[in-house]
Amino acid sequence: MTQMILYPASALRRRPWLYALVLLSLLLPTRPGLAQETRVRDLTITGREVPVRLVGYGLVVGLDGTGDRAMGRHGATHTVRSVVNLLRNFSVEVPEEFLRTRNVAAVLVTGEVSPYLRPGGRFNINVASLGDATSLRGGMLWTTPLIAEAGGTPVATAQGQIVMSDGDDTRALASRRWGRPGVETSARLPDGGVLEYDLARPEFTPSPLLVLREPDLGTAMRIARVINDTFGEATARVEDPGAIALDLPESEGIGILDLIGDLTVTPNTRPRILIDGRDGTVVAGGDLRVREAVVSHGGMTLTIGGLPTVPDGDDELEMIIPGDLRLAPGTSVQEVAAALHAVAARPSAIGAIFEALRSVGAIDAEVVIR
Repeated sequence: MTQMILYPASALRRRPWLYALVLLSLLLPTRPGLAQETRVRDLTITGREVPVRLVGYGLVVGLDGTGDRAMGRHGATHTVRSVVNLLRNFSVEVPEEFLRTRNVAAVLVTGEVSPYLRPGGRFNINVASLGDATSLRGGMLWTTPLIAEAGGTPVATAQGQIVMSDGDDTRALASRRWGRPGVETSARLPDGGVLEYDLARPEFTPSPLLVLREPDLGTAMRIARVINDTFGEATARVEDPGAIALDLPESEGIGILDLIGDLTVTPNTRPRILIDGRDGTVVAGGDLRVREAVVSHGGMTLTIGGLPTVPDGDDELEMIIPGDLRLAPGTSVQEVAAALHAVAARPSAIGAIFEALRSVGAIDAEVVIR
């Protein structure tokens, strides 16, 4: 059965592309999610492969007046002092009282690497503002040393251009509705980190343990079953929902471990809704539907079910009251997300609304806000 979405007429007039979106949602049939086989190596890690987390303090430069508000010895003095120390490394002396840093922001830099990564290997970097900068958009991270523990020796560096999702121009939509941009004080740098020195690597021997990335008893039993069917009974044994014990011959253990990684199973999958807390992007697996519910958040009320009858011949669908968004019962998660984006709901509001729908039982899925 096709579900109807009621968008505000004002939103439709401002966004002609929304008409096409509504028509497309009516024409495309819905298909239930299909189970998919996954390699064992994508579901597990070996017992010794514990990731190493790196952290550092750096500066994002080249901002368009959206950096830390500091001037000389007032405001974000840590940013001013960092710039002074940076320039001193190039034999440039500038008194702190003459510096303004509206184009610079102090940030915390984090990353995660495999203990087996060698020098020269790259990894992803995340940055988040430490001061009162309003946006990191358009900035570049200055070369930042990264350490594995407090007071330790730097083992990697990070630098590069800040990457920030536009989220279908969420910033502009939010600015029009709420008078302020979305969250732009955290961002990422794909492959922005480079390992400079060797990490303390664990000995690579046939591990007696496979650790599930997401513990699940059903998935663990299926992995153990396919391993035993391939390499003989008693090769694998489920210890608990998060671990599978292996009994491998020492002479062939490494080779068998690689073959085990290529085996495929159909894991137990829990319905999940992922929401980006910065730009409001919503990703849902399968064909998740929303049952009847009412959620009021801020100046917005979302009603699933109880739709009023629309007289024949009406060429526009108006909201009942400002901020009142009404959708048909059984509407999909994707359609709810599209409706919230159409009225320029803030990312935090989108996350709160979906979390409320899950809490009252209107959605049978886990809501993860990142």
